[in-house]
Amino acid sequence: MARPDGDGRAAPGVSHYLTPEGARKLTAELQHLLYKERPKTVEDVAVAAAHGDRSENAEYKYGKKRLREIDGRIRFLQKRLEGAVVVDPDKQQGDAVFFGATVEVEYEDGTRRRYQLVGEDESDPDRGRVSYTSPIGRALLKKKVGDVVSLRRPAGDVELEIVGITWGAEAPQPR
Repeated sequence: MARPDGDGRAAPGVSHYLTPEGARKLTAELQHLLYKERPKTVEDVAVAAAHGDRSENAEYKYGKKRLREIDGRIRFLQKRLEGAVVVDPDKQQGDAVFFGATVEVEYEDGTRRRYQLVGEDESDPDRGRVSYTSPIGRALLKKKVGDVVSLRRPAGDVELEIVGITWGAEAPQPR
């Protein structure tokens, strides 16, 4: 199964990595935009255009602007999904941290937190899901249980020890 290089960059020719859940969410958003949002907006623009003078028609101008935004997001999502490698954490294993791993760390003050390394588009720090390209994600990559990593933060450097690595559906605990 494909894994990102240890330095956090995707393999040559690959834009980025996603979990199956992340790929499903991006695909669902794309489908919603293509088949619901865009057709409705096109219809709204047509109705606004039928009202006459477009130069002073705020509904028409807003609709056209919204249509450009939707089209831009559609292009972005299509390119993201086209260049993505979907890596299923349930099918990964190993004793080092790579994309998809759930890592339990202990901070200097004794607090423990769990983080799952996910793609940039699915990062949600409040749920313990951090991008593998984020500072903490890069610091954890290739490390093993017992390793201590130093993390530079605006509030000051902090050291954390890796106390556990799991793979699969085990979700991180919310903060």
